[in-house]
Amino acid sequence: MFKSVLVANRGEIACRVFRTAKRMGIRTIAVYSEADADALHMRQADEAVLIGPAPARESYLDGAKVLAAARQTGAEAIHPGYGFLSENADFAEAVMAAGLIWIGPPPAAIRAMGLKDAAKTLMEQAGVPVTPGYQGADQSTEHLTAEAARIGYPVLIKAVAGGGGKGMKRVDRAEDFADGLASAQREGQSSFGDPRVLIESYITRPRHIEVQVFGDDHGNVVHLFERDCSLQRRHQKVIEEAPAPGMDEAARAAVTSAAVRAAQAVNYVGAGTVEFIADASDGLKPDRIWFMEMNTRLQVEHPVTEAVTGVDLVEWQFRVAAGEPLPLKQDQIALNGWAMEARLYAEDPANGFLPSIGRLEHFVLPDDIRVDTGVSEGGEVSQFYDPMIAKLIVHADTREDAAAALADAAEEVEVFPVKTNAGFLARCLRQPRFIAGDVDTGFIAAEEARLQRRPDPLLDLAAVACVAEALFEERPVRSDDVWSPWGALEDSAGFRMNAAPVARYHADVGGRHVSAPAFSARTNDWSWRVGETGHEINVRRDWPERRIEAGDLTLGWAEVGDQFVLFDRGEAVPVSAYRARTSAGTGAASDGALRAPMPGKIVAVSARSGETVTKGQSIVVLEAMKMEHALTAPFDGVVDSIGVAVGDQAPEGAVLATISAEGEA
Repeated sequence: MFKSVLVANRGEIACRVFRTAKRMGIRTIAVYSEADADALHMRQADEAVLIGPAPARESYLDGAKVLAAARQTGAEAIHPGYGFLSENADFAEAVMAAGLIWIGPPPAAIRAMGLKDAAKTLMEQAGVPVTPGYQGADQSTEHLTAEAARIGYPVLIKAVAGGGGKGMKRVDRAEDFADGLASAQREGQSSFGDPRVLIESYITRPRHIEVQVFGDDHGNVVHLFERDCSLQRRHQKVIEEAPAPGMDEAARAAVTSAAVRAAQAVNYVGAGTVEFIADASDGLKPDRIWFMEMNTRLQVEHPVTEAVTGVDLVEWQFRVAAGEPLPLKQDQIALNGWAMEARLYAEDPANGFLPSIGRLEHFVLPDDIRVDTGVSEGGEVSQFYDPMIAKLIVHADTREDAAAALADAAEEVEVFPVKTNAGFLARCLRQPRFIAGDVDTGFIAAEEARLQRRPDPLLDLAAVACVAEALFEERPVRSDDVWSPWGALEDSAGFRMNAAPVARYHADVGGRHVSAPAFSARTNDWSWRVGETGHEINVRRDWPERRIEAGDLTLGWAEVGDQFVLFDRGEAVPVSAYRARTSAGTGAASDGALRAPMPGKIVAVSARSGETVTKGQSIVVLEAMKMEHALTAPFDGVVDSIGVAVGDQAPEGAVLATISAEGEA
């Protein structure tokens, strides 16, 4: 076994690999960019090397810099993690040419499976069923348009070198094909350096089923059963589980044997995932599951396979790379219970799931389940990298128990001021349709209305109690100062000995003005009567068990900077004494100004000054955190101005274009 390993990656996967390496007594080496100078993965390694500026192409994607770091530190092996250089055959060859151990599949296997079109052709030859579509060499717009018409709408356009949902566009109508194609080609070029695409028939009730495979240099290939990754948003996986719900033995045998044949067809060595798409319109049937692609690396969702098999897949990677045979034979690998994983993203579900960046001033994750993360309190979520900040993983005897445990865990997440999808995850996991196993890749879109956060009157009363408690404990000197918290009181009901007066308190609750009377006799520690009916609210101030109890609702809370934050089932709700505001022009879409929702690069401008546009029409496309975000016209009107050009870098809040309603220009 080698004695040292360099992880050519960052974040939670680097930390994950280090954990197994340390257990096995292997020295760990990290590489980091200037943006990650204080990142968790850098601090957890035995040694760390700076390899360049924040942009990935100048650091984590620069193979020469990674190899230089390996030489500098005396690393014996390189683990690529996932993403970045993990499926770069040229880099794998360079690692081996440098006399280092490559912890990954042979470069020939990476190349064979790296391009989706070539991989599908190879799988057809190996007898693996593939999705109907087009994966030819003619990439002209005219020919691709004709092929889409032949296949029949809806179709799925996919970058041939793509992965992680990038360069993937669903098109439902012929008139939208050109725009979808252009966007897929741009993302393919930007993320993978290859604009080529393939086209597949879009399955109307698709399930995303994948099989974990493992091979060694001794001719052995095994599978470690399947995972279901159907719960997706914009082709990005959100919740994964193992095994797949509704998978009977016949379907399991068909999909796992096809996966093993696929791996054998390319003489696969190491960890890999063979991905399939299943038509779930009539359950999982052996003849309705087709090969999509093979990921020649460890997957983000590998922990669920580890949980149900008891196998440390990173340890297997180390042992196979060192020339050892697989630790177990196929008949020694068994399923045990049910596992689920939720991806905690730095994003704002209430604002179209736009990525959220910034400093993690308050960062608390559950401590009674497996959590894989690459950040810690005080760290930064950067615009330069993927917005996933943690994975929450549970294992239970049944699927129902696993879903309940994962929902509980998501509701325990406390993150501020960076926004996360924790509350959204919990609501997904508690949906009756999800609990019943009735899932497909359209689940989130179909259930969107029911997955939105609903107002809770108890939360508002708890917020008022929080403000009242703060004012009672910290009365300011100047009660006439309209900007002081004391200025939030009005309608005092008179003096009360050793107690707060009955008063109407005004709270700013996540940007909303909430007002209610509140009274505390101080006979019960920190207990308040709030609202017209005097609902009892208990505000517990003991750290770390800070809780607000309002009937059946229990909230966590923290003081972050100069404000309180309530944590309501995964949602962070900032609360402060209310202050009157005047409108300062927020740049909302209703005023006709399209503003950058985050820092990013302009990749498309599809309108001109003076052009008449319709509501919802794409005006500017911004690329940020490895995804494209289209800014559309908020109403029918005329473009007054376009303030950017393709290639420009736009800061957050920058006005990219302005539109006047028809008749106002």
